[in-house]
Amino acid sequence: MQNSGIKHRLPLLFFYFNTIFSLRLFCASLAVSSLWLGFSAQAQITAPAATPSAPTTSPASPGRGAPVPAGVNVNNLPPSVQQQIRQATQGNANQRGQTPGATTTDGATTDPARTEADFERQLDTTAGGADQARAKQSFRDAQDREAAERRQKLFGYSIFDQAMEKTFQPNISMATPRNYIVGPGDELNIRMYGYSEGDYSQKVSPEGFVYIAGQTGIGPISVIGLTVEATKARLTSRMANKFVGLRNSSYGAQNTFLEVSLGSVRSIRVTVTGDALRPGTYTMSSLSTVMNAIYQSGGPSEIGSFRKVQLIRNNKVITTLDLYDYVLTGVQQNDFRLQDNDNIRFTTYIERVEVSGAVKRDKIFEMLPKETLDRLIFYAGDFTANAYKSRIKVTRLTDREQKVIDVTVPEFKTFEMQDGDRVEVERLLNRFENKITIEGAVFRPGQYSLDNNGTLKQLIASAEGLKGDAFTGRINIIRTREDLAVESLSINLADIMTGAQPDIPLQREDQVIIPSRFDLAQQATISVTGEVNRIDTDMPFMANMTLDDALVRTGGLKESAAASQVEVIRRRKDVDPRSTTSQLATVFRFDVNRDLTIGNDANKTFTLEPFDQIVVRRSPNYAVQTYATIVGEVIVPGEYAIVSKDQKISDLIKQSGGLSPYAYIEGATLVRPVQLSEDEINRKQRAIDEIASNVAKSVVETETVTTSTTEPLNIDLKKILANPGSSEDILVQAGDVLRIPKLLETVRIQGEVQLPNTVKYRANQSFQDYISQTGGYTSKSQKRKSFIVYANGSVDRTRKFMFFNIYPRVAPGAEIVVPREARTPLSAQQILSSTVGIAGSLLTLITTLLVISRIN
Repeated sequence: MQNSGIKHRLPLLFFYFNTIFSLRLFCASLAVSSLWLGFSAQAQITAPAATPSAPTTSPASPGRGAPVPAGVNVNNLPPSVQQQIRQATQGNANQRGQTPGATTTDGATTDPARTEADFERQLDTTAGGADQARAKQSFRDAQDREAAERRQKLFGYSIFDQAMEKTFQPNISMATPRNYIVGPGDELNIRMYGYSEGDYSQKVSPEGFVYIAGQTGIGPISVIGLTVEATKARLTSRMANKFVGLRNSSYGAQNTFLEVSLGSVRSIRVTVTGDALRPGTYTMSSLSTVMNAIYQSGGPSEIGSFRKVQLIRNNKVITTLDLYDYVLTGVQQNDFRLQDNDNIRFTTYIERVEVSGAVKRDKIFEMLPKETLDRLIFYAGDFTANAYKSRIKVTRLTDREQKVIDVTVPEFKTFEMQDGDRVEVERLLNRFENKITIEGAVFRPGQYSLDNNGTLKQLIASAEGLKGDAFTGRINIIRTREDLAVESLSINLADIMTGAQPDIPLQREDQVIIPSRFDLAQQATISVTGEVNRIDTDMPFMANMTLDDALVRTGGLKESAAASQVEVIRRRKDVDPRSTTSQLATVFRFDVNRDLTIGNDANKTFTLEPFDQIVVRRSPNYAVQTYATIVGEVIVPGEYAIVSKDQKISDLIKQSGGLSPYAYIEGATLVRPVQLSEDEINRKQRAIDEIASNVAKSVVETETVTTSTTEPLNIDLKKILANPGSSEDILVQAGDVLRIPKLLETVRIQGEVQLPNTVKYRANQSFQDYISQTGGYTSKSQKRKSFIVYANGSVDRTRKFMFFNIYPRVAPGAEIVVPREARTPLSAQQILSSTVGIAGSLLTLITTLLVISRIN
């Protein structure tokens, strides 16, 4: 029956448990929702306002043109154009199923088939307006920079720098050239002197005539196309009909003379054509030469020729200039004076060869047909000092590929250069063909020539012989073989020097190392420690060195030295390793006088051995005078000597003349410097840390102690003075400071009170009375934890008796401290979570009790 009753109640139990689980799930969900709401609210309060994102413009659809022509730096284009070009490149590559063209490190594409027209078509589809104009300008700037870089590499470019174009102008103040061709616009200074005088200076008319005025009846005289000398002869011939004195005649000898010179010269127009940097028509002085026009036009362009500049006059080439003659030698051959309508034509270069490596000018040179490598080296300024001149590598272009040609010295004058050749002059190898080295115990170590020192004995003689400490039984020769492997040769030099063995021939790069005997032995030293003026633990050992010699080198004994306790400790070299009682060292004791002489006559000449250790002990009855200090309310404060080992605080007060009438003995303190060493302090701190780590649920905090700190000692001076010499009267140590303050009349209240303050001390007031003077406790005061610090540094706490607090007494100069209760308030989320948890637990308990009652 009971089992059947349980079976009937199973559905009810299942319902109860399902209800409990649902309630707990609901409580948990409620708690999570509350926490989420709390965090969301906090995030809304603390999170900064989001800045609106900058609007982005969708790029234009990529066009079908090329991304960027060869030589264009994409980084110099406007940002919008850069983005559109990259997207267009990616789109075109995806359509063709290829990867976009790679770009070099400076942003230029590597496809040489791209042209400026392709670039402009691409910009027409991807950019417009101002961006398109800036992109085109950037493209042209890039082309200009590339052209300038190519020109910088060309030899002779610096001569025609634009900054120098105004420097090379004709001299218009020079004397009249006698071969100058007169033309329309020239000013002729025509002066007649002697028996007849006259000035007929004038400009040549556009028709080429000059007129002799003054009713001479001579008429116009044609001077066009004549030189200045021919002009003078024609004027003299025509004017002699009127002025018979201009020449010898039947009327008599010549008595009148004629001078013709140039005044201001005319301007001519010269045309520069071909591959010039700035071709065009220039207006120049008629005194200008071909070189003036070349400078005016900026010289050849990047494809113009330096070797073939033509002067064309009347449709005929009258001369050809080679600018290399002027650049390299300064000789101006064929530099004719220009005439009106002359044409200077820059031809295209025929051959160019690049030279690199160990030459003085590593540039690109223009070569004439049939010119050889020897001529190219002359153009390059010859070899540098470290050049390898025996063989030069020439890289030449063939119809299909490239090839390398080795040109030797006999072929320099016959090897003809071709267009596109690249000549590389290598440098000398970083090695010596005849160098040998000697190091070690010789008088002149260093590098020597193998030519003059073919054997080992010759090399030693060149190094001026061996030193006295040379170890000749075994020397080393470090030799580099032909396969660059290094080997060491051990040689008995003593046998070679005596002739017992033959001399050793040397090879290049040999290194002879002669060791010193001192290098093969341990450096022997003497150690002197203890009460000496200069401790020396690494004194070099010298033969026949005595004990007094070592003491003299350390500056003698200190005043604190025990002269009869000087020890010399010598290591044993014959210790038996199998014996358990073997003697490891020998100790010698000496009685040394203050003049560093040894008292025992038998040991006056005690000789030291290597690695002896000398120890000078301290005298047991020597003590350095120490002092203690007393300050404050005593008759004579100051430092006082500690005259005995058992001197106490009461004795120190007697030395200072006793206390003054205003001394407050209850507030006296003793400050003592820390007497622990560094090792003792470290061991003490490690012990505290280990104990603190073993204490569960506790935190141990200690004050850091160093050897330079001081610590106060609590003393009861009232008991000390009442019973001198008692256990309260402690011994005085060096550096102690006894402070006796003046009678104090205040009490300080600090901590968790309404108004911390310092008040007057009154003998009839209690602890609570002083608290009342500050306004009383606060809501966070811990009354039962209150304590008081007295003037002498001692501390007393509040005690508990049943339900009552027993507060400590208050003394003058004391400080009352009321601690604060450290409680952390719960947040809203914590309170809600705790409430939900408690409610869930209560529902579970109630439901369980109901189920149990129903079952029963």
